[in-house]
Amino acid sequence: MLDRLETTLRVRGGARLEGSVATHGAKNAALPIMAAALLARGTVTLHRVPHITDVSVMWSLLEALGARIRYEDKNTVTIDASNVASYRAPYALVRKLAASFDIVGALLGRFGRAEVPLPGGCVLGTRATDMHEQAFVALGCDVHNAHGYLIAASRGPKLSGAPIEFRIPSVGATKNAMLAAVLAKGTTTLKNVAMEPEVVDLANFLVAMGARIAGQGTDTIAIEGVRELHGVEYEIIADRVVTGTLLLAGSVTRGDVTVTGCRPDHLQALTDKLVECGVVTVTGDDWIRVKADGITGGTDILTAPYPGFPTDLQPQMVGFLCTCPGTSVVEESIFNARFSYVNELARMGAEVKVTMESNAAIIKGPKQLSGAPVEAPDIRAGAGLVIAALAAAGETEIIGLEYIDRGYDRLEEMLSELGGQVQRSSGVTPLVEPAGFFETSEYPRVSAS
Repeated sequence: MLDRLETTLRVRGGARLEGSVATHGAKNAALPIMAAALLARGTVTLHRVPHITDVSVMWSLLEALGARIRYEDKNTVTIDASNVASYRAPYALVRKLAASFDIVGALLGRFGRAEVPLPGGCVLGTRATDMHEQAFVALGCDVHNAHGYLIAASRGPKLSGAPIEFRIPSVGATKNAMLAAVLAKGTTTLKNVAMEPEVVDLANFLVAMGARIAGQGTDTIAIEGVRELHGVEYEIIADRVVTGTLLLAGSVTRGDVTVTGCRPDHLQALTDKLVECGVVTVTGDDWIRVKADGITGGTDILTAPYPGFPTDLQPQMVGFLCTCPGTSVVEESIFNARFSYVNELARMGAEVKVTMESNAAIIKGPKQLSGAPVEAPDIRAGAGLVIAALAAAGETEIIGLEYIDRGYDRLEEMLSELGGQVQRSSGVTPLVEPAGFFETSEYPRVSAS
């Protein structure tokens, strides 16, 4: 029995952020790529893996299935799945992480059978699996739900390629369909797919392992099944959500911040909206700079699948818009329960009203926010509260840093590099722990119990 740190974040607002900071690898690319390593004959080496608790859950899940995983250095991981013999995932781990559902496609591709609990993770609204199931059935599986598990099994010796058209673009269903189809017999054509950079990165990783995939980054992906996939060394793309959070941190403090090691083309929807608010943005090949000393007003936003405005930057953007002149409207079209953090912003003095009919937030600014004790309900909402706290007078204590740690590799250190006054504090609770992942880290470990 080990101890886990129950962490809070203390932010003293008012400091103008300045300088340069590097972003890290993308959580939403690393997780499905780790799952995809189940398909490889040989060792997979992944660079730029973020040191976050969501990665530790996927690590533990793969180990529970029989994979051998180790760190080569802080952000380089090797995965050897040659001894994986189980196609049944433990509920205790899958319930912690929605992205763990990505292993369904990988297990189907490897074994022709998968038994995986329905997904968990942050409570953001409905997470339907119907489009995943549609894809598995089209590829030749019998699929049913029993005792909280999705059970899928191939009707023949191998899955068979098929045409599949999704009713709406779904990141999760697109990933699972790709993972199941790369070793299927014949050709699979996926239409109306998600075009997010993390989906493209998964496809590129599979191609690096020997898969035959074309069309990633468009609304149609063609997959020609191959006999096997080999091990590979691969670097994960930059995290566009972390990059965007850091840019918004600079903007909310009216600072001058450059984020390096990123993909500016992945942040176009955000930078366009920042420009509308009066933020000066400059981009290079792998960096973005924001200068925000001339804010002129707010803006209106509709979250949408890529290349639209990302839902995972919505809470951070709302935190920033609370400090902008005029009225802004932010409409959420992806998740139906993403505004749960608004009451916490109100504790800081924000004037935000949520309309349930349109699932939109109406923000009136500018408001001088004040520090207060608040609680993070999920990863991105927690980051949104950090953004607001950076502009608030006095100190804000954000309870639930364990949520933020799921998606950000030491957010407080990145903000401190820019001059922010941000510090974590901890209490202790007991926790049973798997070996391996946190040998080089101070983060709390995650267990299957």
